[in-house]
Amino acid sequence: MNTMPVLLTTEQARAELDRNGVTIAEFCRKHALNKNLVSDLLNGRKKGVRGEARRAAVLLRIKDGVISN
Repeated sequence: MNTMPVLLTTEQARAELDRNGVTIAEFCRKHALNKNLVSDLLNGRKKGVRGEARRAAVLLRIKDGVISN
């Protein structure tokens, strides 16, 4: 059975970070992301369509996608 991953809202993604005791800064360091970009995604100022924003959105599980190295 092929199930789609559960996507989170920006509020749920932020709550998931809080639940795991991870700050935005820690998440960004771990994944080599720009902190302002991740903040913009979580606050709805960016949509995560291309490049680093898309990669961050996929890692936050607010956008479906595959990250290739």
